Formats: sequence, C-alpha cells, structure tokens
Amino acid sequence: MLSAQENERLTRVGPGTPMGELMRRYWHPVAAAAELDAHPVKAVKLLGESLVLYRDLQGRLGLIGDTCPHRRISLEYGITEAEGLRCPYHGWMFDPTGQCIEMPAEPADSTFPCRVKIAGYPVEELGGLIFAYLGPEPVPLVPRWDLFVMDGIWRDIGVTEIPCNWLQCMENSLDPVHTEWLHGHYYNFIMGHRNQRDARGQRFVDRLTPHHVKIGFDVFDYGIIKRRVREGGSEQEAAWRVGHPILFPNILRVNWTFQIRVPMDDTHTWHVMYQAYPPPPGEEGTPQKTVPVYDIPIQDERGKFVTDFVLGQDMMAWVTQGPIAHRDLEKLGESDAGLILYRRLLRDHMAIAEQGGDPMNVFRDPDTHKIVHIPVEHSLIDTAKAGALSTGQAPYSALLDDVEAAWAKVSAAAD
Repeated sequence: MLSAQENERLTRVGPGTPMGELMRRYWHPVAAAAELDAHPVKAVKLLGESLVLYRDLQGRLGLIGDTCPHRRISLEYGITEAEGLRCPYHGWMFDPTGQCIEMPAEPADSTFPCRVKIAGYPVEELGGLIFAYLGPEPVPLVPRWDLFVMDGIWRDIGVTEIPCNWLQCMENSLDPVHTEWLHGHYYNFIMGHRNQRDARGQRFVDRLTPHHVKIGFDVFDYGIIKRRVREGGSEQEAAWRVGHPILFPNILRVNWTFQIRVPMDDTHTWHVMYQAYPPPPGEEGTPQKTVPVYDIPIQDERGKFVTDFVLGQDMMAWVTQGPIAHRDLEKLGESDAGLILYRRLLRDHMAIAEQGGDPMNVFRDPDTHKIVHIPVEHSLIDTAKAGALSTGQAPYSALLDDVEAAWAKVSAAAD
C-alpha cells in the first residue's frame, strides 16, 4: 500500500511534478506517421501539454503549442505551408521551433514576429512512429529498440486512447498471475456464455490456464525481466529461463510486439500496440511502403468494454480502477512483488532525474546505439505461425492486406 502522497508522486505527469520530470527525459510516440499522410495536422496531448503536430510542405515535422498567441484560436486547424504552420484566423506563421516568422497584417519591417514564440519541441520519425521529446537539453537519442529498426520485417500499429492514468496500464505488466484469471477463467466465462466463434469462424475452445507455481523478477540493463513457472512446467522453459521484458519506464515487450503506454495527462493514456511480422509470402525483401495504423476498440456501441480479446480485458481492468487508482486503499500480497519492485525503480530514477542525472534508457552515444536487442521468449517465425495475434485480431497476412477490414470483421464476429 502507498500513501496518498506517494501515489500523487507516481501518477502526476504535468510540468514540474516529479514523475512528469522523469518522463520528460524520454522520447514518447505521439502519432503514427501514416496519420499525417491522411491529414498533415494532428492535435496531441503529452505529459499534460496540449500541442499540435504537423508536417510542412518541405516534409519537416513540427510539434508546437496548440494555441495561436494572437487571438487564442486552435492551431489544430492550421494551414501547412513550406515554412511551417499558418494560423487560419489571421495568417500568423510558426516554424517547427514555435517561432513566429510571419504576420501578414503587420508592417513589412516590423520586428514583432521575432518577439513572439510559442512552445516547440523536437520530433523524429522512426519505424513508422513519430516521437517527441519535451525534456531538458542536451536532447538524447531516440531509443533504437530492435522492432523499430530491424530489417526484413513488416509492421503495423494499433492505437487506443484510454481514460485512466498510465501507471495502471504499466503495473498490469508487472503482474503475471492475472493472466490465468483475466485472460483464462474470465475469457472462458464470457465466451462460454455467448457460444462464440473466433476470428477464423472456429468454435470457441477453453483457454488452457495453468496455475502459476513460481514467479520471479530481475532488474536488467533496460528494465525488469519477469519470469514464471506454471503447473507442469519447469525453470528450463523460456518463460523462466529467458523471461518477459518490461522496458523502463513504459514499454511492455510481448513476443514481437511492443505495448507503449504514453501519458497524455494525469487521467488519459495513449496506448500503442506496435507489432512486427515477417513479410507476406512473395514479398520477402520488399520494403514496406507505409506502416498502417488502426484503432483498437475499447467499448462497444452500448458503452460496455469489449472483453473478448486479451488487450480488451486488460483495458477493462485498467479503466475500472478509476481515473487514478487509489493505491492508498489497496492490499498487496506476495504475488505483487513485481509491482513493488517497479514502483521502487520508478522512485529511484525520479531521484536521479531530480538530481540532473540520466535515468535508465536515456541513450547518448550514436556509435554504440545502432540497435538495442531485447531478449524474448519466442522466435519471430514461431509467433507468426501461431496465427492469431495477442489483440485477438485475424492472422497477420489478412492485416497486411487490409488492416481496417480485418479488424472490422473481427469486431463484427465478436458482436
């Protein structure tokens, strides 16, 4: 159990808060690059700040404050031009740093534009995602985690805006025993009552949910490795021997997927499901032109949580704890050792950030930061052959043909 004050320190992410200052030491994804192909301007909320992301006609990315300082209208409706983003109201132009560079109604020799600047932050594109950095200089390198930069794979990106604090999403990843109940017994309960078929039209079959007989957690170079042994298993299996990595501070690695929990503000999280696959047959060696992006549903048309797939079950559990979980009321047991370790790691690195140091996974040396390989339990090919994705979607080949259509079919089948 945490005190209410400790809970505040771990959950509040706005400017000047201890956790907010730690999180500002990291690059965070704020959009899929494909989103700006559809429309070059996107409203972004990150670490309590309201911003606008845009791509100008030169192809440059900018991330600036979302309000024009002239008459205070939203720049979400701005006009992209070669030199930046122009306010649609009176034409003030802002470059990618937030500097005003043109005021059409002011005299040509006016120095007023150079005296007007709004917030502007560094942005970089990597692996089909656009990352932003809101922290102090010098700016670190964007982490080159293996799935972002590996050759010879294709990718897609599923996103959800979740109405709860980011820490609830992450703590779930340090809680291995929930899988046998939430993703096993509960799944069997709801699907058995509905006599459902899966995405391939096959009749529902009970999930095997062996009981955990042993769990363990180790801090490693990039975060925490969680380990498990289930009934009938042993420590020689990959689930214990290799384990399951959590990348500090806010990424879960599941086989060939990253789940990235981006703190939008204190009570909203942008959840990114970043998945990698071998290319479809006949496309080996062909670069993927665009990394597709799609929405993962959280609620149905009745406002009920969609809980017939793994991530949907997790999202229900996260959100129903409330906008910010009351950790001062919780009662933890021995099986919660992973949560306790993770909270300790957060506190330790909050202190490092407060003292001006670099916390875990802040990278600065480009010569040693080409690709960061992460240990995983299964191989890429084995995961692909398994067929169904961890999100409950259709096999990856269908997604590569048409992500939206594949997800629509799965959603329809679940009704």
